[in-house]
Amino acid sequence: MFQLDLKSHLSIYEQVIDNIKELIVCGAIEPDSQLPSVRDLSRTLAVNPNTVQKSFKELERQGFIYTVVGKGTFVSKRDKKDIDKESIDRVVGLIEQNIRELYFIGVSREEVERMLMDIINNPFKAGGEKR
Repeated sequence: MFQLDLKSHLSIYEQVIDNIKELIVCGAIEPDSQLPSVRDLSRTLAVNPNTVQKSFKELERQGFIYTVVGKGTFVSKRDKKDIDKESIDRVVGLIEQNIRELYFIGVSREEVERMLMDIINNPFKAGGEKR
């Protein structure tokens, strides 16, 4: 269910967040489905429960999950109106910056377009894999 890469530049906390987001976005976990408890997930992943708890708090802050006291943690129903404009603007800025960097190192427009289309068509392909 979850994949952690101990050699990744991302922290375990960030990897847990990204894994859960990916499972939600691609539909592997349906809205209102219950997630494993912090204790169970930390045991499964062999990580500190505080790491999982921190990840869950961030996912809840971002609106991906919600907690029902005494019941557990569940996947939120995502609505288009829930999309955070600031987050979109920040990510678009990063995309623009990285596209400029590709041009600076000599990548052609056609190759940049091909790369972007490959990313769009395969959004959850591991970043380190050759595209």
